[in-house]
Amino acid sequence: MRKYLYAILFVISQPVFAIDVQAPQAYMIDFNTGVVLLEKNADQKMAPSSMSKIMTAHLVFERLKSGDVKLEDMLHVSKEAWQMGGSKMFVQVNSQVSVGDLLQGAIVQSGNDACIVLAEGLGGTEAAFAEEMTRKANEMGAKNTTFVNTTGWPDEGHVSTARDLALMAERTIRDFPQEYEKYYALKEFTYNNIKQGNRNTLLYKNMGVDGMKTGHTESGGYGIVATAKQGDRRIILVINGLPTSKARDQEATALLNWGFSYFKNYKIFAKGDVVETADVWGGEEKSVDLVSSQDIVFTLPRSQRKDLQVKVRYDSPLAAPLKAGDQVGTLEITIPEKSVQTIPLLAAKDLEKASFFQRINNSIHYLLWGKHSS
Repeated sequence: MRKYLYAILFVISQPVFAIDVQAPQAYMIDFNTGVVLLEKNADQKMAPSSMSKIMTAHLVFERLKSGDVKLEDMLHVSKEAWQMGGSKMFVQVNSQVSVGDLLQGAIVQSGNDACIVLAEGLGGTEAAFAEEMTRKANEMGAKNTTFVNTTGWPDEGHVSTARDLALMAERTIRDFPQEYEKYYALKEFTYNNIKQGNRNTLLYKNMGVDGMKTGHTESGGYGIVATAKQGDRRIILVINGLPTSKARDQEATALLNWGFSYFKNYKIFAKGDVVETADVWGGEEKSVDLVSSQDIVFTLPRSQRKDLQVKVRYDSPLAAPLKAGDQVGTLEITIPEKSVQTIPLLAAKDLEKASFFQRINNSIHYLLWGKHSS
């Protein structure tokens, strides 16, 4: 079971179902429940290429949120940033560029030069900023990630995993939803009179994709961190190591479509929903509602919905007094041949003891007929 600080969800951990995956590394999760839909070498260290820029932008978002920097702040373009190879935003040496433009250059245009300007302006040096990226990723739980630079430029020590990249993507969406929505779905950006389209071509398909980042190195192949939202579901997918950009896009499209069509989220109870009404012994009232302590959501293959079994367990009758929020029972949810999970059931309201004479009267009725007096 996976718990989030952002939403209280209950999830049965599901096995990964077989599907043909060409990518050497792949990992896909349901954003809402955290259920793993697919994994292949998910913890194998690999070259994250420009997908590293997710963490570069994440740290900039943190600075913006804290007020340490503003979008209109201007940063100096060094010779090192200007002459950096690979994909570029085309900033000019010794010019001043706003943080807002640099973010778009890094995310939309995948500008290596933009990343270095941000790193030098906010971290002093690119190396220092990369160390901060590593610390932050490790704090999130991305323990197999080390950033040597901010761009994903090939380096033997610059590594991550599919699982770690998915975690960074998830945290960006959760921690900075407005910034995510503002930047990652942009399809083009023009700077210095040069218009460039977003390298994430899935944005141009009608399948709910609204981010995040592509990548490519000669040694690591073509990869993508992609996330799509359909209805109230969001899926995060990471694949890497494909031979061409076309193969990357075809595989990502197929896997996302499979994730949405094969699986579905089922909300069994919402937090506070009445699950059962229980008899009460010796109380002012004869019964009390038992309510779910949390939202209960499952990500399941559509074919398995019918196999869900739900049982309520509590000692009947409950004994007064009761306080609202007291755990008085459990809800057991089972999928055949899989794990059984229990969720606390809570008393819905306070219930005081009945008067002495009412308790005597109820006791007699209960002993004789197994129920309270009317």
